[in-house]
Amino acid sequence: MSEVEFYAIRDFINGQCGLYFEISSKYLLEKRLSRRVHEHQLNSFREYHYYLLYDKDKAEELNRIVDILTTNETYFLREEYQLKAFKDEILPELTEKKNDKTIRIWSAGCSTGEEPYTIAMLLIESRLFNNWKVEVIGSDISQRVLQVARRGGYAGSSFRVMPDFYKDRFFYKGEEGRLYINDEVKEKVTFGKLNLLDSQKINLIPEMDIIFCRNVIIYFDIETKKKVIENFYRKLSDGGYLLLGHSESLMNITTSFKLKHLKNDMVYQKPELTAYADHTVKEAVE
Repeated sequence: MSEVEFYAIRDFINGQCGLYFEISSKYLLEKRLSRRVHEHQLNSFREYHYYLLYDKDKAEELNRIVDILTTNETYFLREEYQLKAFKDEILPELTEKKNDKTIRIWSAGCSTGEEPYTIAMLLIESRLFNNWKVEVIGSDISQRVLQVARRGGYAGSSFRVMPDFYKDRFFYKGEEGRLYINDEVKEKVTFGKLNLLDSQKINLIPEMDIIFCRNVIIYFDIETKKKVIENFYRKLSDGGYLLLGHSESLMNITTSFKLKHLKNDMVYQKPELTAYADHTVKEAVE
């Protein structure tokens, strides 16, 4: 792969789905995409770039690229302290201020589904929403991982930190030794394919109380991060929460959110409209 080919393919991928690679990742990109060049019986990465631009199956090829270039590494009950803040502090707060008895939570970049199912399990376990309308939406750009999520059958590393209590309460044994999500959890979660840069499709998503997007924006360059976070800001209700991965922050991306210190973790919150208005008035007076 020449540098010209690298930049052409890198920029195409970045423009389509936000994944970004520095020139230092040229070897990684070349290594992971070489098999695609070979399988399509192309002679060079230049021809592969042309294939990505003009072939009738270019959309499917982009899906394959996303699968190849992202790790999709996830598991149930990931990041314990953040989930404890979610269950013990954020959820009780929502029950106090929501009058419509509806809670909507978006797991953006949900991969194979462990995160949205974890969210649904914690909602059930809290017993705070027994008479509420509960909607957990899991989205990902990859159809392959969404197929796994919809089946809801898991094994091995997906359970690396999960106590037996959860396995007994929310799973049943299925084929090939896998554990499957039970209907009580599954009926609270819906999945859909979504590119986090697609503002038109995101406009169709209802307003959210909480958005989880953990270990996803690490794959994006700064401009793509700004676009994605802006989309999240528009979709959150006033006072809603944005939960990122522990290695991620909004530094140099936006100042629209406030960092809230909870007992168990720090999370980002969209300011309440009244608080924002008061702040604006105060700034105007000063």
